[in-house]
Amino acid sequence: MSKDAQLQKLGKLTVSEFFARFSDDDACLAHIMEVRYGLRHECKTCGKYGTFHKLTGRPAYSCSHCRAQVHPAAGTVFQDSHTPLRVWFYAIYLFVVTRHGVSGKELQRALGVTYKTAWRMGQQIRLLMAKADGFQVLKGHVEADEAYMGGPRPRKQKMSNKTIILGIKERGGRTHAEVIDRANTDGLRRPVLRTVERGSTVSTDESRAYTLLTRDGYIHGAVRHMNREYVRGVHHTNSIESFWRLFKNSIRSTHIHVSGKYMDRYLKEFTFRSNHRGMVNAMFDLLIASV
Repeated sequence: MSKDAQLQKLGKLTVSEFFARFSDDDACLAHIMEVRYGLRHECKTCGKYGTFHKLTGRPAYSCSHCRAQVHPAAGTVFQDSHTPLRVWFYAIYLFVVTRHGVSGKELQRALGVTYKTAWRMGQQIRLLMAKADGFQVLKGHVEADEAYMGGPRPRKQKMSNKTIILGIKERGGRTHAEVIDRANTDGLRRPVLRTVERGSTVSTDESRAYTLLTRDGYIHGAVRHMNREYVRGVHHTNSIESFWRLFKNSIRSTHIHVSGKYMDRYLKEFTFRSNHRGMVNAMFDLLIASV
């Protein structure tokens, strides 16, 4: 069994295991090469299948047949960065193993870089998470619920300066979350039509904005939270509300405040972690493959 397979079998990668696996920039580059191309693959220049060897002193690999070079970090977030690969890998590792996310100040302290560099790296990693998570239609039985970030829920929507977010959770499956403009019928209905398969069962709260879902081909059921009703038969929104509790608590404790401009990136970070929590170490490789 290979070392990587052994680490995957053990469960979550510890800090000591991480530094043993990625001891220097060359080890990180070798991992990028293996994930993106493979240390043995068909050369695009000569068309022959063979081994690629690391060039001394250069971030490149050479074909054993024609000496054509492959630059594993080319076209990635690492290409023009002056930050060492090992520092990048450790930042990605921190995002994978944490449950509540990583703030810019935490990255600054852990990586020994400037706050500007740490903030930029964090945003790049969140974009990687959004890319790696991809899109998958939700189906079966899903729950939908909107939330407000930035303070207490306003009485009048038109007077709100809060960021409105919509979450859709597939029972026993994936979660999708995004920023929406308004919590009205059109604002809530469009994301559901785009992400949930017609014919699925959709559970929501009593908001009248969801009432048109039945006309759109969904089986819609609602619980009346205003009347202290939280379960009605198979209908409840407990799963998506649990996601909101974790997200809001994490924002308050880790980031303190997130502007509406970048809210969608933080949502994608948390949905990626929620959707792939069973992958453990494979989450790390999934992000590297998405660079």
